[in-house]
Amino acid sequence: MKYSFYGWEAADVPAVSDVYKGITDPRSLYDALSHIWCRYTCAPRLREKWNKENITLGQCSITAFLAQDIFGGKVLGILRPGGNYHCYNVIGDTVFDLTSEQFGDEKLIYANDPIQLREMHFAKEEKRQRYEYLCAELKKICDR
Repeated sequence: MKYSFYGWEAADVPAVSDVYKGITDPRSLYDALSHIWCRYTCAPRLREKWNKENITLGQCSITAFLAQDIFGGKVLGILRPGGNYHCYNVIGDTVFDLTSEQFGDEKLIYANDPIQLREMHFAKEEKRQRYEYLCAELKKICDR
């Protein structure tokens, strides 16, 4: 299967946690999340624009931290206009961005970006709740 998220071709990192059975690499995580991402999991500032044709819109930080839970590594962030960071994952030499499709044809540059800390992101209660919802829904899918 061909994917569109950044880094999908080399996204062969194994899970370091068995909490989410069946999630064996970032592609399998993307497959599962494509059934979970929704308007509720989208960042509130982007919810009006969220639709089923752009399911990754506003999902970056909660998705990147969930991927970190499963695969380890670091979450880095690309500074975007308006001062927000777009989060993605780096594990060793592997870089992948499960939510890059939200930017359409725009080419992001994945280099020299600062580490993103969940403590900072989850200081926003709504973001922590969206992350916990994403985790719980993924667990339900994996436990079936």
